Amino acid sequence: MEVLPGGGEGVAENADAGVRRAVEAMLMVALDPVPPNLLAQLLEVATDEVERICSELAAAYEEEGRGFALVRVAGGFRYQSHPDQAAWVERFVLEGQSSRLTSAALETLAIVAYKQPVSRAQVSAIRGVDVDGVMRTLQHRGYIVELSRDPGPGNAVLFGTTPFFLEHLGLDSVHDLPPLGEFVPGAEVVEALERGLRVGSDLVEDGEPIDEPVDAEEPSVAEVFGSGGPVEA
Repeated sequence: MEVLPGGGEGVAENADAGVRRAVEAMLMVALDPVPPNLLAQLLEVATDEVERICSELAAAYEEEGRGFALVRVAGGFRYQSHPDQAAWVERFVLEGQSSRLTSAALETLAIVAYKQPVSRAQVSAIRGVDVDGVMRTLQHRGYIVELSRDPGPGNAVLFGTTPFFLEHLGLDSVHDLPPLGEFVPGAEVVEALERGLRVGSDLVEDGEPIDEPVDAEEPSVAEVFGSGGPVEA
């Protein structure tokens, strides 16, 4: 069928281009990820249409080899630097900066992320040290927030991660965190640890040292997990 100049198809293309430009403009000035349903309301189009346009824009930027990308994180869309430019961005951001999370803070944040909602006492029990100071630091920096209170005795405050945390990790939700199974030591490592822990008890029998030397090839606990212990808050 012949389409007359200025017909419906041309109007639709112009409208689609207008929506694309509007999406780009709003996301460019947004400080936080913008949910697609909010964009749809503002533009008076269907949410599926916004999803489609954002996907097409992201693909176009990738094909053109841009230094930035349109990604979906924390339940919305936002612009961010391209992953393959991370080294340059890190150099730019961290130049002259010294405010970085300590190992203790990262360890505590990981526990909250995987165990949320979780109380300070529960985190302390897992880490084996007091975490009040570290938890306050993470809360002050916007990585964790009070979610609710435990209905049990004491009504302990329960903490969880924030959208700011998801943004920094480039995740859409906490369900996108890598499975903990990926970080669990293999069976051979656990066996080596058990052998190392048995070394001390095997050296003594009925209160007397055993003459048989310990196999020098068996790894010790320090060799398996490194000589450094956990960093206390």
